[in-house]
Order: sequence, then structure tokens, then C-alpha cells
Amino acid sequence: MTISMTTLEAETGGAPSVGVAPPAPRQGVWHHLLRNRGAVLALSYIALVALLAVAAPLVVKLSGWGPYEFDQSAIDPNLGGLPIGPLGGISAEHWFGVEPGTGRDLFARIVYGARTSMLIAIAATTLTTLLGVLFGLLAGYHGGKVDQVVSRVMDFLMAFPALIFMIAILSALPASNRAPLLVLVISVFGWPYLARVVRGQTMTLTQREFVEAARASGASGWRIVLLEILPNLRSTIIVMTTLAVPGYIGTEAGLSFLGVGVVPPTPSWGQMIAQSMSWYAVDPVYFLLPGTFLFLLVLSFTVLGDRLKDVVDAGERR
Repeated sequence: MTISMTTLEAETGGAPSVGVAPPAPRQGVWHHLLRNRGAVLALSYIALVALLAVAAPLVVKLSGWGPYEFDQSAIDPNLGGLPIGPLGGISAEHWFGVEPGTGRDLFARIVYGARTSMLIAIAATTLTTLLGVLFGLLAGYHGGKVDQVVSRVMDFLMAFPALIFMIAILSALPASNRAPLLVLVISVFGWPYLARVVRGQTMTLTQREFVEAARASGASGWRIVLLEILPNLRSTIIVMTTLAVPGYIGTEAGLSFLGVGVVPPTPSWGQMIAQSMSWYAVDPVYFLLPGTFLFLLVLSFTVLGDRLKDVVDAGERR
């Protein structure tokens, strides 16, 4: 059961303790977010990219070109494959121009790149959240040897330079089915950060009177964790999860940029940025378009996470 404000006031003499106040009602969170212009813009862009990712086949069909189709007539072989026309070959036929050297439609590849980035980031965030919450609850509630083992594993993983080890691990793994491997590797190095926060708050909540009352009534450990403790961690988990998504989007793009992420010809924004490095002097559009989409998506999730954190913190203070 989530702690009610009345219960908290009765237990603390009228002032709720910091860190165990109930999360703001869902309607209240959305109400405050939608009153903030930055949060509305961030949500709008995230919704746009999500829509492009979900409806990628339909969107690309409307544009007339698939992400793997070559249009040799759109590039000039005498100039090393440079797109014909201004701004990287932007035209009514190719809305964002074409890839230098191949003639593949840039709009189609950006749309499918959005699907790649969103799927990997959301899958990694989901797995990371499940692992972080599970191990954080185990360590915080049981304490003792369980806490020592989980804490040492967290310290071990957090001590690693994660990016270097991700590159080393992915370089040694087969290139086929790289997306699931990316999700797994990112999650293995990502879950301790959430688990550490969940562990600390769980240890605080286990000392509260409502948990002691549940124990006295004969409730099992899992029942106490699921019905008494977890609901009071909801706000923390939501905020940290939202703030983790841009990091995982950037990690996927960075690994693809370095050549150990998504394998060509599967479109990826990081991979496109890497390929544009040899063309940016003569075709800067090829670099700017995927770079702008990536930057705005990371920025939008970061702004949304910050605004959500502000709303939750304000609710807890109240």
C-alpha cells in the first residue's frame, strides 16, 4: 500500500518525512508537464520520432524510396558519387537528398534509423530497469549477505570503463543479430546505477512503521516488497528511467559510429554520422541531418526527464 498523506502526518507529527512522500497523482504529473513549454516541445518531438519508428514502412512507402534502394541517377560518378543538385540532392523525389556514393534515399534511412535507435534504447532501458529494481529491492530489503553480494557486483561493474569494455566485447562477438547483443551489453553495465538508488530507498522504507505493521500481520517478504515498498519507489524509478533513455540512445549511436554497433546495411544514425565524415566538406547535409535528429532526440528525453524530476520533487516537498 502506498503511504497516504494522512498516515504520514499522523506518524511524523504533521510533516511527511523526506524521501517517502507519495508520488504525485498521474493526472497531476501530466498537468504540470503540459503547462511547461519545454516539456511539451520535448514530448512532441519524442512522439514524432516514435511515430516515424512505428510507421516506418508506411512512411517510406509514401516517400517512394526504401532504405536499401540505390538511385544511381541521383549521384554524379564523375565527382566520386557526389549527389546531383543542391543541398545533397534534396528534391521532390528525395526529400532529404541521397547518400553520397550510393544514392540511397536519406529520408528513408533516417526514418529506419529512428526505428533502430528507439528499439535498442527502449529495450535496453526496459531490461536495465527490471534488473536494477530487482537487485536493488533484494539488496535493500534482505540486507546482510545478500546486500553484500549485490553491492560488490554493483561496485565491480561501476568500476569498469564501460564504453571501452563494450567496444572490446562487441568486437569479439559475431556481427549477426547485433541489436540484441547491444541491448544485453548496455543493460549489463547500466543496471547498477538504478539498483544503487533503489537499494538505498528500500533500506529506508523497510524501517517505516507501515512495513513493520505488514510483517506483524504475517505478510510474506515478497508481498511486503511488491505492495508496500515498490509503490513508494514508483516516482524514483520513472524519473531515473526517463533520464536513462538519452544515455542509451547516445551509447548505441556512439558504438555504431565506432563500427561495433549496428552492422550495415541496417540504418543507424550513429553509423550514418560515421560514414558522413569523409563527405562533410563537400556534402554537409549528409552529416547535419542525422546528427540533428540524434541531438534533438537526446535533448528531448533529457529535458523531459529533468522536468519530470522537478514535478516529482515538488510533489514530495508538498
